Amino acid sequence: MASARLGGILRLLTLLGGLGAVFAAGALLHPQFLTIGNQRDVLGQVSVNGILAVGMTLVILAGGIDLSVGSVMSLCTVVCAILLMERGATEPARRAEVMVLTGIVVLALAVAGPWVWRLRAAGRWRLALVLGISAVGVTAVLVHLAGAGMGRGYSALGVLLAVPIVGGLLGLVNGVIVASTRLQPFIVTLAMMVSAVGLAKYIAGNGGQIHAIYTGDEQTRGAPAAFEELGATILTVGQERLPSGRVQDLKLLPVPGLFLLGAWCAAAFLLHKLPLGRYIYAVGGNAEAARLAGVPVASVRVVVYVASGVLAGLAAVLYCAQYTQGKADAGQGKELDAIAAVVIGGTSLMGGRGNILGTLVGVLIFGYLTNVLQLRAVSSEIQDILKGVIIVGAAVVQSGGLLGGVRRLLGPRG
Repeated sequence: MASARLGGILRLLTLLGGLGAVFAAGALLHPQFLTIGNQRDVLGQVSVNGILAVGMTLVILAGGIDLSVGSVMSLCTVVCAILLMERGATEPARRAEVMVLTGIVVLALAVAGPWVWRLRAAGRWRLALVLGISAVGVTAVLVHLAGAGMGRGYSALGVLLAVPIVGGLLGLVNGVIVASTRLQPFIVTLAMMVSAVGLAKYIAGNGGQIHAIYTGDEQTRGAPAAFEELGATILTVGQERLPSGRVQDLKLLPVPGLFLLGAWCAAAFLLHKLPLGRYIYAVGGNAEAARLAGVPVASVRVVVYVASGVLAGLAAVLYCAQYTQGKADAGQGKELDAIAAVVIGGTSLMGGRGNILGTLVGVLIFGYLTNVLQLRAVSSEIQDILKGVIIVGAAVVQSGGLLGGVRRLLGPRG
């Protein structure tokens, strides 16, 4: 136990050293790297990827993989933009609301179902059924009340409740298929990746048109002004003078960064303070042994995929707040960034080993590395190649394959 803890501390120190090296390299390679504006931009950019990476960490720790998070996020940006801008007046709006209501009903029943079964065995199934139906109704009412009037789109609170429900619904589909069949998570989530993009284009209409988001008043019926605050920055650290001569407050912390911190804290609490966290590690380490020990393996797998979907929906809302649009390809390639951050953070792709703090450091390493490459005007094609190389390199180092290969090369032959 002590040696394992020491090994974890050493891995974390190595990660922090890597983050420091990337930060120092950025400071040396470009004069704008250390500016407050650039640091703010980096924090804003890594927030969406970081939230996806938190969900990906839970899935990978449980021995799975989720290739669909980028596509689920894309679908959720479309749903978010439509819910904000219209309400039941157009075909895309009706499709988006059907998706939300389906998610409410299915997720509420999925939560209430096990309780219905247990109470029925005790002769109180009628009470359990009433409670289950009430859960669906209360959830639907909360989402409805969080929206604006029937003639306008949802409020900021409304989309923060409704859109993650859509993501959770798709995550539930992934989890149920993985848990109830012999199919590999790679195949299941690959199918969802393709299907979610098609569904996003269908809901968007016109072959996947972009839905712009703009604020308005009672006449223009735009999105509520409060939604802009989700993409704003806070924590004033001084003032800056614009080229026009106007002076404005210089703010550092993007609001999406607070959501990333909240998601990280929630995941850390789950993994280290709740029995579910121990179950996740156990299932990822050895699913058969966990099953024999009484761990509900199927339920754990479903839960981590639902969590990944919910966080993808949350990331979609923040993306919409930052970029004021919903796109059917908004999350294209985001799954690669999330996996890279998780792997760099020290979580084993085989499951059962890793921690959420390493993922957070990995997100920052990957974010600063991307920022340095962008400041140096490195083409996006080269950036993608480097991402792939980094993923493979980090996985090789984790598995001990690099050290083993060196030993075989230098060892005696015969």
